[in-house]
Amino acid sequence: MLRELCAAQARSRPVRSVAVVGNQPLEPSGERAEAIDSCDLVFRVNGFRLDDPDVPCVGTRTDVVVFNRGVRATPWFLSGYRSRLYLMVEPGRLHWETGDIPPWWPGDLGFISMPNAELTIPISAEIGVDATRDPHWPTTGTMAAWTARRLFPEIPTLLAGFSFLDDPDQDSWNHAYGDPSPVGVEHAIRDEGAMMRAWVDDGVARRA
Repeated sequence: MLRELCAAQARSRPVRSVAVVGNQPLEPSGERAEAIDSCDLVFRVNGFRLDDPDVPCVGTRTDVVVFNRGVRATPWFLSGYRSRLYLMVEPGRLHWETGDIPPWWPGDLGFISMPNAELTIPISAEIGVDATRDPHWPTTGTMAAWTARRLFPEIPTLLAGFSFLDDPDQDSWNHAYGDPSPVGVEHAIRDEGAMMRAWVDDGVARRA
């Protein structure tokens, strides 16, 4: 069912190309922006940004937004929200997180809560983490990329904006919009990066 809900947001059907865009600051690139925006289905994550006019970098399209309750909303997060699908990941509910909805959430915007049994637990196992025992789980960006891979396994996923692919030992995030923040102690980004690099090596994903 989730595949069909995501596909319903696509620019064209059947879906033949999928992009997942993280929030790493990147240098302007018209080629990258075009590669992302030309995909049938574009996933973005948490506090994402879109391109300013005349400064191509990561494109302007957003079809599916994957986020968590701690999202720091950017000016683009809710822009045009009626034409997007919002998927909320809730790994913290396995341990300490409450079910509160952010107070600024629009009253007419629904979202789908992603079941931990189908997302957090299996993806954590893939990177060697037991999310049911310890409060450790993948980043929201990795969850978005993993979800796209599982929903559309026949399509090589286009990846952009994932800093841990090149810097798996970083202890802080720089964001395309907003201030830096520490990498959460719950994340094992070295293992997440290794998993994504393996996708690229195996030809099931490619980098923009």
